[in-house]
Amino acid sequence: MSGRHARRRRVPVAALGAVLAAGTIAGLAARAVTVGGGGGPARPAEGGADRASGPLRGPPPVRLDSAGAAEPLRGRIVIHGTGDVSLDPGYIPAFAVHGYGYAWSGLGGLFRRDDLTVVNLECPVTTRRAPVPKEFVFRCDPAALPAMRRAGVEVANLGNNHAYDHGPEALVDSLVHLRRAGIAPVGAGRDEREALRAARFEVGGWRVAVVGLDQVVDPYPEAVAGPAKPGTAAGHDQASMLRAIRAADRWADLVVVTIHWGVELDTEPRAEQVALGHRFVRAGADVVFGHHAHRLQPMSAHRGRPIFWGLGNFVWPALSAEGATTAVARVVVTPDGRVRGRLLPASIQDHGHPVLR
Repeated sequence: MSGRHARRRRVPVAALGAVLAAGTIAGLAARAVTVGGGGGPARPAEGGADRASGPLRGPPPVRLDSAGAAEPLRGRIVIHGTGDVSLDPGYIPAFAVHGYGYAWSGLGGLFRRDDLTVVNLECPVTTRRAPVPKEFVFRCDPAALPAMRRAGVEVANLGNNHAYDHGPEALVDSLVHLRRAGIAPVGAGRDEREALRAARFEVGGWRVAVVGLDQVVDPYPEAVAGPAKPGTAAGHDQASMLRAIRAADRWADLVVVTIHWGVELDTEPRAEQVALGHRFVRAGADVVFGHHAHRLQPMSAHRGRPIFWGLGNFVWPALSAEGATTAVARVVVTPDGRVRGRLLPASIQDHGHPVLR
């Protein structure tokens, strides 16, 4: 939910260990990475420099119950993130046979039991047909959205290289259809300001902001939003990305960034991605969900904030063993600021049908 709130201290995550290699998916289920509690940086001043890392002085905020005992104002929350999702019935004909619930039926209700789920929706949600001149052009069916919402998805990132596949009017359609379905769109908008705006939620006493970004705009840079033009956020404009994260950080206790970046088929992030991800954290990001490579990549951390470099395919055709190997990013935040970050292993066992392993 959005609105005006008094500013308050944040309780961010602290040091996160262990890198989980993308190629060793079989061992992921048993490998959780725990972060120490009590840590946290100060908020940046309005328009100020990147925030510093370091411990927050004093205990987490509490209130007194009817018996006078202290209880935390913030509860335990769980956030999930995924890679690429396609609800294009032409690309995944299995939906015509099994229905759109098939996309989510292999997850055991995982997203319904959490507090927030963020997916990368790799197509405009529209009935319009106005394909732009590209090799691959996708189009999602608006009829697929109710099943997606029932599965527990709250946020859809449109900041990717397919949200503009049918032009500006279809992209605006996507915003309308998603909101009507109760799913918050991020990463795209009617203009660049809306495209960079975070979706805001209050869950378990935490204020969570989700920022969507799209760095993969080639070979169609016309997809980037402008001052008076619909499109995605923010192309190669890293300064705009950082401003969006800082703006979200001024309101939120936790900032989640979901970004389309990197190079297809890479199994590790490139140096420029690593540098940018670290800048995101210094600007205020607490979690980074990356996607686009169509391959699962490692999870690591910077200043104690988890970065999932590439979450691979998710609701996608099973085109190869490598492309069908995937995972769900899971982030758990406890009242004292502790965080557990892990990858939950999954595989795409049939076209458009990921199954948790």
